[in-house]
Amino acid sequence: MPRVQRDSGAPVKVLVEADGGSRGNPGLAGYGAVVFSPDHQTVLGEACDAIGHATNNVAEYRGLIAGLAEAARLGATEVSVSMDSKLVVEQMSGRWKVKHPDLITLYQQAVTAAMQFESVDYRWIPRERNKHADRLANEAMDRASGIEPKKPKEIAEIKETKPADTAPGWTGARGKPTRMLLLRHGQTELSVQRRYSGRGNPELTELGREQAARAARYLASRGGIAAVISSPLSRAKETAAAAAGALGVPLTVDDDLIETDFGKWEGLTFSEASERDPELHRQWLSDTSITPPEGESFDTVHHRVRRARNRIIAEYGGATVLVVSHVTPIKTLLRLALDAGPSVLYRLHLDLASLSIAEFYSDGPASVRLVNETSYLT
Repeated sequence: MPRVQRDSGAPVKVLVEADGGSRGNPGLAGYGAVVFSPDHQTVLGEACDAIGHATNNVAEYRGLIAGLAEAARLGATEVSVSMDSKLVVEQMSGRWKVKHPDLITLYQQAVTAAMQFESVDYRWIPRERNKHADRLANEAMDRASGIEPKKPKEIAEIKETKPADTAPGWTGARGKPTRMLLLRHGQTELSVQRRYSGRGNPELTELGREQAARAARYLASRGGIAAVISSPLSRAKETAAAAAGALGVPLTVDDDLIETDFGKWEGLTFSEASERDPELHRQWLSDTSITPPEGESFDTVHHRVRRARNRIIAEYGGATVLVVSHVTPIKTLLRLALDAGPSVLYRLHLDLASLSIAEFYSDGPASVRLVNETSYLT
């Protein structure tokens, strides 16, 4: 059999095709996934299995997860996924929400599986162009039914070696990045009332504690987190403590991750702050150098959050850490990863207990992998 060769210094791109089926929908279900070389000429790996009584959509997600796992086993860094399930493609691309309870956990597993690659893209293909994965899914269901499937075609051998940590990706970065999982704290009474909440110290509400617990369970299932670093404010520390407990890792506090000091606007609604200082409030909404009365500007926040980022990279370089903070510090870390101007702060939305991901390389490059993930809360 041919052996696949690759340059260990180059990104490793593969094509994944996945499918799932159910005889009865719901009924006996199975999935199939195949990994191809970039030119679609060589089969690098296959995966298929029966999954018992399930729906088509569940089987489709299981096929995707298996395909991503096989791509990771082969050492891929870039993956292009093709499926004939428009539902899965649209949900994984972030254009459709995941609402069905049977799919939420599978979606989260697929998102987690995709995080280990430098890039993953998804596209829909007609069923007739997904015959290989469809055949594997049907063979799995045949075996579960006691039907002897046809002998599969020979699979090309591969080197089961991972790409070296020093291999550059498309950014030109070398080495292993420091991956920061950026978790916003859970709900407080001030967030319910939509009031400016900076240096005030409200506790989490009952819903806020439930949000923190759900995020903690999701992060624990994901694993691979070396430490938890939190803002000193109670709402962040309580959220961080839930995650640290679930993960079994230490919790430390970094004062530079504290929320913006809104000064005299603390505890006011948007309308109340605008009525109190109409011209200043208007300017503040578009100029990061403007300071609320007796507060701090977003520029000041930027400088201290950058200090915190540099400390985290120095202490946890190459590791994955959970950073639990607030809207402005998290937006600032995303801005630093994007190397974007200050206007990006006004264009990002972060929900309560949402997760974003930024990666920072020691030689300068950075990237944003995820923004405002909340599927684990439903």
